[in-house]
Amino acid sequence: MLPSVSPLDEAPSRFVLTDGKLHANDTPVPVQLPGNGKIKTGRLRTYVRDDRNAGSVMAPAVWFAYPPDRKGVHPQTHLTGFSGVLPADAYAGFTSCTARVI
Repeated sequence: MLPSVSPLDEAPSRFVLTDGKLHANDTPVPVQLPGNGKIKTGRLRTYVRDDRNAGSVMAPAVWFAYPPDRKGVHPQTHLTGFSGVLPADAYAGFTSCTARVI
């Protein structure tokens, strides 16, 4: 059995989500299904904080999350507790988040 990677995932997500401004993106990625070798489309979500152009001294950072599909519950879960501005595209999954989507 493989060890859990949760602690390695939790630290970057907490760090990225502490800024008041967050950029998000959703990218389709091919994923090989275990056992049968077939390929399906998964999603790679990136959450980025980098406000250096606006004079921020906070270190830039990115958090990668992998949900197996494009359901809106994933970004809503990822962004639980985040409060701030989320410049994002028109993806409907962001509209129910606690962030102010612009």
